[in-house]
Amino acid sequence: MLLMNYLFFLSLSFLFICCSSLPKEQQKISLHFLDEYVYPINQTIKKTKIGGLSGIDYKNGIYYLAVDDSKTPRYCKAKINIKNDTISEINFIDVVIFEDDPYYQDHVLDIESILAAPNNKIIMVSEGAINNGKDPLLFSAKENGEFIKDFQLPTKFLASANSKPIHNATLEGLSHSIDDKGYWTAFELPLPIDGEEPKYQKANSPVRFTYFDKETGKPSKEFVYQLSAITKTNKGGFNINGVTDILEFKANHFFVIERTYQSDYFGYGNTVNIYYAYADSSTTNSLAIDSLKSTDYIPLNKKLLFEFDAIKSELTEGIIDNIEGITFGPILNNGNKSLIFVADDNFQVFGKQLNQFILLEIK
Repeated sequence: MLLMNYLFFLSLSFLFICCSSLPKEQQKISLHFLDEYVYPINQTIKKTKIGGLSGIDYKNGIYYLAVDDSKTPRYCKAKINIKNDTISEINFIDVVIFEDDPYYQDHVLDIESILAAPNNKIIMVSEGAINNGKDPLLFSAKENGEFIKDFQLPTKFLASANSKPIHNATLEGLSHSIDDKGYWTAFELPLPIDGEEPKYQKANSPVRFTYFDKETGKPSKEFVYQLSAITKTNKGGFNINGVTDILEFKANHFFVIERTYQSDYFGYGNTVNIYYAYADSSTTNSLAIDSLKSTDYIPLNKKLLFEFDAIKSELTEGIIDNIEGITFGPILNNGNKSLIFVADDNFQVFGKQLNQFILLEIK
């Protein structure tokens, strides 16, 4: 089994988050809970339900929210007002449905993340539908929903691969790159040719973070991230831990959301942690590796940064919901930057859930 070099935290200030180069002895980072906002369920905009919020990004005063609904694929725009370190109000102002294009009709849009790009463009990932022979997707569109182009995924990511990805566990995370020349994607669970799904107190579960070049539309580098084991005893028929989103904040340095869901804990079945993962000079570029099971590699360094369990007493009914999206929020009154997280309520089909927004401070 491969050894992992875990990140020992040195000091880090806000300027480091903004990508300045401070001496390592001054580098440190921590996250602190500020506020929760729960948007009411069963609200609509243009005759579509507000829910299934699986990804979030920000541009020019507007938050862009991916909606995980393959029957009516769409995204929403909202304004999130933050005053005195609290979320005072959230207003949904528009929804855009992806339709009337052969690309959308030929694929399954199970949208999991969204990025707002310059020139009125958006970038999205879709999990596809592996069991139905439909590939995962990374594609761009105009903000009005008009398709622009798709990106070339590695063959091993496709539904037609000899060892195809796990259904409903493919492209989940998506981030702007700090160099502004590409986008990072993250798989939710390992490819079968790479490793196994995490289990209770046991994991050898590598997932791929892949960098796609904006100009060529092709992947140009990739890192391996090792998922953590499930920490609570199995309960019910569904126990899963995977990556739900990533955010690059410095070159090859990421905030990573890991979300465990266990079905028979009902509304309290989610365990959500934020990790800090980074590459150094020894980290393997895994892009050309066909199977991680049969090849030596060095994964990203990884450190637990924030446990949502630690703040559950401050959340609505003690519920940590299905946190699936992360983006930078505004600069706070004290000059520190913030993070906003959003939960996918699955449109309540699995029982009571929340359209939950969480505000954290970066220190």
